[in-house]
Amino acid sequence: MRVAIDTQPGGAAPNEDWVAGTPTLAVVLDGLSTAGLDTGCCHGVPWYVATLGSQLVAALADARTSLSVGLANALEQVAALHPECDLRNPGTPSATVAILREREGFLDHLVLADSPIVLEGGGGFTVLTDLRVDKVLPELRAEVEQYETHTAEHREALRRLVTAQRQTRNTPTGYWVAASDAEAAARALVGSLPAHDVQAAAVLSDGASRLVTEYGMATWSEVFATLRTGGPQELISSVRKVEATDPTGRRWPRYKSGDDAAIAFCQW
Repeated sequence: MRVAIDTQPGGAAPNEDWVAGTPTLAVVLDGLSTAGLDTGCCHGVPWYVATLGSQLVAALADARTSLSVGLANALEQVAALHPECDLRNPGTPSATVAILREREGFLDHLVLADSPIVLEGGGGFTVLTDLRVDKVLPELRAEVEQYETHTAEHREALRRLVTAQRQTRNTPTGYWVAASDAEAAARALVGSLPAHDVQAAAVLSDGASRLVTEYGMATWSEVFATLRTGGPQELISSVRKVEATDPTGRRWPRYKSGDDAAIAFCQW
């Protein structure tokens, strides 16, 4: 498996996405926004995704370890690295997870929250994602989207949404992300399929996939064509060019003018 990677911040703030690739593994993490609210952690989201990502790569180096078990082990290891922080805080640093691994003729996948894996095969494109978060608090999401980005009203509506989301995060009636509790790993969506059925795959944070899913400015076929000719960097550049035409979110209501983006493009 040949893996090309790139990640870029969506603005001036530190990048809260993380990506890694090896000859058998592709991992993308997308740190959840804190909206300026307290997290109980002195380290921050960039530290969390970088630390969790490195632990994941180490945990999954042994192909006998399932993706769910590897994620659970990594979550436990990260929690053990900062016991001085309030890991019970509902806003403790957290992230979406998307993992693709090649193993003995099969491709294993794991998705936790809305960072998708897109597979290109003979029958077209298959999108593997976990959209449980979209079913939570739709009325507050709609409130955020009615305001232009960078306005006080938008910031306050986003704070209300994130505050409410924290109460449902990693609960049976809400949605699941990687945070301090290893139980989230058992809630991820996992599967496996024969590797020969797949020609290429893209593991993406939603800051990159939104070119198709939110903006509707490209098809998956066009995305994969861009990845083949210009790589992940060119695809992120395409996202930024689209966002630059709508800097205040009037055409495409969203949480930020530009979101952090991460891509791992896998070919065989």
